[in-house]
Amino acid sequence: MHRNPEEVSIMEVAALASGSSGNCFYVENNGKGILIDAGISCKQIVERLHSLKRSPEKIRGIFITHEHSDHIKGADVFARHFRVPIYVTKKTAKEAKSDGRGICSSVDLLKYIKNDETVEIGGMKVSAFSKSHKCADPISYNIENGKKVSVITDVGYACGNVIANVADSDFLFLESNHDEIKLERGPYPYFLKQWIRSDIGHLSNMQAALCVLEHGRTKLKNIVLSHLSQTNNTEKLAMETFDHLLKQRKDLNAKVILSTREKPTSLFKL
Repeated sequence: MHRNPEEVSIMEVAALASGSSGNCFYVENNGKGILIDAGISCKQIVERLHSLKRSPEKIRGIFITHEHSDHIKGADVFARHFRVPIYVTKKTAKEAKSDGRGICSSVDLLKYIKNDETVEIGGMKVSAFSKSHKCADPISYNIENGKKVSVITDVGYACGNVIANVADSDFLFLESNHDEIKLERGPYPYFLKQWIRSDIGHLSNMQAALCVLEHGRTKLKNIVLSHLSQTNNTEKLAMETFDHLLKQRKDLNAKVILSTREKPTSLFKL
């Protein structure tokens, strides 16, 4: 029996931006898309979608991980302009409002999600899971349509939820925030360095690579290194760390790619 081509589910993904100044990830299933975070302006989101030959009118939802401005900056304007719902936990929405930033001024566009909940949208199952980071109610997401994509940034350490999703992903956007030596020798004040390397801070290159080395499976085909620090990391250091460690796994042939804050990655098909 031949399957109707229209029934074949094709997922396409890209990082529109990732770094300390803004994060936004795009996931599409058969022409219907979602955003994970919207930490760049609405104008930039639209321009970067167009550069990938994708239409903002096809976005069906924005899924927010936490309230920091580099993850919510463009959410309100984009949601109101394109009449797109924003999925966010109640604690995150409340904290963003108390900080004066706000996630969406149109209450009818807010959709509350719990950190263990799954939403079906555009033929995809989007599941939220908790993680460790310094904010009100930090979550990350995995997206499934038969294949599985996980977007995991702003993570203090590889907790059980992070490990489980790294182990079960076909495609991974994974934080590789800082080089430990560069952070130690860098210009940040001591208290900030301590937070970054704490269990509520950010994953280093080494922590991220070790997590994949120890828990990644052969089904994992692509890793996009994300949320690189402009001050405490370089693209070269991040890539070298992953290359050095992952070559110890002869059975793991995942392609490692970099995302940046300046421009989107290519669009990858699953």
